[in-house]
Amino acid sequence: MKQTFSPKTGNLNLITDVGGLLVGQSEDPIAETGVTVLTCPSLWTAAVDIRGGGPGGRETAVLDPENLVGGVHAIVLTGGSVFGLAAADAVTVALSQEGKGLNINSCHNPVPIIPTAVLYDLANGGKKDWGNTPPYYQLGKTALQKADISFDLGRAGAGYGALAGHVRGGIGSASLDLGDGIIVGALVAANPVGSPYMDDNRHFWAWPFEIGQEFGGEKPDIRQVSYNDPFPDIERLSENFRLKGGANTMLAVVATTAELDRNQTKRLAIMAQDGFARAVRPVHTPFDGDTLFALSSGAVSIAEGKIANLELARIGSAAADCVTRAIARAVYYANK
Repeated sequence: MKQTFSPKTGNLNLITDVGGLLVGQSEDPIAETGVTVLTCPSLWTAAVDIRGGGPGGRETAVLDPENLVGGVHAIVLTGGSVFGLAAADAVTVALSQEGKGLNINSCHNPVPIIPTAVLYDLANGGKKDWGNTPPYYQLGKTALQKADISFDLGRAGAGYGALAGHVRGGIGSASLDLGDGIIVGALVAANPVGSPYMDDNRHFWAWPFEIGQEFGGEKPDIRQVSYNDPFPDIERLSENFRLKGGANTMLAVVATTAELDRNQTKRLAIMAQDGFARAVRPVHTPFDGDTLFALSSGAVSIAEGKIANLELARIGSAAADCVTRAIARAVYYANK
């Protein structure tokens, strides 16, 4: 008899089901922007995969497999485009003062590795006349102070001022328990130019991957699904300055308890990007800055050789599913 697989979420259905991870968020409701900080308890193996046409960030090259460090102490996702990079400064200083980071030549100031990615929310209607004092340094500091295993979805953190197509975007997260201690989770700040909805503006493209009713439980009549128009509201997108390079982005982090090396973690990031394509249409456009980080805690060893590749494929597929669900959860909670 053929066995069937019933997907099971982690206890919280959040990326923090991967033990050790904490997420903190802060928002500026006047400027309609925010910051999300994800912290690791030590230097975790990490990789990044960037596919959008207009990315923005810092310290992403340090994760390339040919470079030295290949790990992170924290990841910052932020609104504000380039102004948001100041959030990483605050997190860097705070973690260093706590003694977290690389100790280089017995330096008195440890050097935390904190890759950062930004999304563009400067045209969302918030008050952005901040002059010489953009809010992001303080937002980064506050988000780090709030780091915990539980955090808000929807209009929160880096997703506070996000848009998804022509509806509100936001922060989403999801997890899967693959058994034998292997947990996979994803966190997404969804701000894509593409739409998370089918042409009826009601049903998510991600609906086949939903577990329970985690983003509403509505199933479409697939006989009536239309695939004709990838931009269902192009005039409105143009009016809102969305159809400009870098004006949109999906930022994501996936994590697993599986022990992966740097090349395997890079493959995890590559596979997880498929979740963007399952949840949003169109995706990876010239107008987006899609960036995805992958993390391995190393808590659970996996087999070597061919079996390890099979296990990595299973973990990567699960990560893509988590990303898909996280995007739908972001939009669902932001528009409730």
